[in-house]
Amino acid sequence: MDGLEHIIAGCLKNNPAAQRKLFDHYAPILLGICFRYSSCKDDAEEILQQSFIKIFSKLETFEHQGSFEGWMKRITVNTALNFVNRSQRTLFSEELNEVEIAFDDEPDQALIREMESERLFRCISQLPDGYRLVINLFAIEGLSHKEIGEKLGITESTSRSQFARAKSALKKLLENEFQQDNIYHGGKTIRYSA
Repeated sequence: MDGLEHIIAGCLKNNPAAQRKLFDHYAPILLGICFRYSSCKDDAEEILQQSFIKIFSKLETFEHQGSFEGWMKRITVNTALNFVNRSQRTLFSEELNEVEIAFDDEPDQALIREMESERLFRCISQLPDGYRLVINLFAIEGLSHKEIGEKLGITESTSRSQFARAKSALKKLLENEFQQDNIYHGGKTIRYSA
């Protein structure tokens, strides 16, 4: 983005034109993050609006060390988590301290690499809220299960179990998507385009 420093300076002076330029440039990027954490368009747009309010109000705290976009993404993720926490919904199916579940901490990279990101995010958006939150925080944001537990007010083992269940549910959704795109005929896979 040309003149980012100039635009930031304008935003610090509450210049509406500078704020509009910043919003227009980064809103699509940040809205994608909002959709990962929300189950509907209205919630995603509300999270985006709250994120930009925080971005503009905290702009003077940006220290110009590191990526400005990364700084805004962190604000957006935290805003999304706060939004979800305020919704007062039961997000997690159960505490599973005593239940043994076989899982690994690494996302199924082979499966993820095979899918286009649009399809992957469409499938993630279909997951139950608790699953979607944990898979986003662990596999996409890179938080540990301990950090996820602290952010969401759940135990580390609940985060782990939610991730394992989310991976399993996501794999089924992706397999269904793949099967819908293909016709199996005579042992051959024929690409179907609707």
